[in-house]
Amino acid sequence: MDDNLKTIERRLGVEISYRGHEFTVVGKPKNSQSVVLILKDLYLESQIVKGEGKIITPEMVHLAILEADCLEQEQLSDKISSKSSNQVDNKTDSLLDDQLGNKYDDMVTIKTKRGVVKPRNGNQQTYVQNIITNDISFGVGVAGTGKTYLAVACAVDALERQEVRRILLTRPAVEAGEKLGFLPGDLSQKIDPYLRPLYDALFEMLGFERVEKLIERNVIEIAPLAYMRGRTLNDAFIILDESQNTTVEQIKMFLTRIGFNSRAVITGDITQVDLPRHQMSGLRHAVEVLQDINGISFNFFQSKDVVRHPVVARVIDAYDSHDQKINRQNQEKKQAQQSSNNKSDAS
Repeated sequence: MDDNLKTIERRLGVEISYRGHEFTVVGKPKNSQSVVLILKDLYLESQIVKGEGKIITPEMVHLAILEADCLEQEQLSDKISSKSSNQVDNKTDSLLDDQLGNKYDDMVTIKTKRGVVKPRNGNQQTYVQNIITNDISFGVGVAGTGKTYLAVACAVDALERQEVRRILLTRPAVEAGEKLGFLPGDLSQKIDPYLRPLYDALFEMLGFERVEKLIERNVIEIAPLAYMRGRTLNDAFIILDESQNTTVEQIKMFLTRIGFNSRAVITGDITQVDLPRHQMSGLRHAVEVLQDINGISFNFFQSKDVVRHPVVARVIDAYDSHDQKINRQNQEKKQAQQSSNNKSDAS
């Protein structure tokens, strides 16, 4: 526990001491309020699965800190009065209890055989709600925001509730040019390396043996996107991952495969397109064309939604800043060249 408390102290610039089950937080009022949210969140997290306590891991601490940041951004903490001193009093503690209680009451959770999956921020919460209530849902954004993981969790939940009869996982194999014939093994083995993130999520939620049995019975099906042409998918939960690497024709083909009582989730990051430069991403095109269609939802994730190691968000921001700088420089060069050409024409 001491290591986790030190992490919280370092990240929020506070001092935390405890005796038994009582904690004292010393620091700026705003940061102290966030720490109390984090501690109570971790307490509730440790009790969330059938009353059995869970070991608090560094990852859980990081995610709790992210959640506290989201609550602050949503101005929940602004409703909490604080004393002029640097310590959080009992009244504030009681109000924080109410805020966290309401947060957990309103939260959409996804139940699997191995526990409960819960959204970690407001954007993830909206994403899960949209998946539940829409026939087609898009999760668009940077890596590490939980787009694929939450889609798989929703698929497993729908299968366990018998809302669908099977789960179908697919993605474009751009690295192999969609020509998988030269690879060894059967179809599943050929596409396996490209679907590893989906497999990892399934193994975590269902266990290795159960996933293998469901694959054998074709309850869980893995297929490259190019092999879906001509099919109609009824009573299925379909996930298209890495959709930024689909062509316009491919994503249109995928969307028209969806049959009765089926749901589809399309995930991708339009900043990581591996298609040839002259080819437009099917995901980018779909975002432009399908925004106003009933039954289709779009969720856009940013670096602030990243739920991996904190450095991932900083890496994404650094690359975004670099790209913006390059774009500005290119634009300035273009304008300078155009101005020079105009002067030449005038002379």
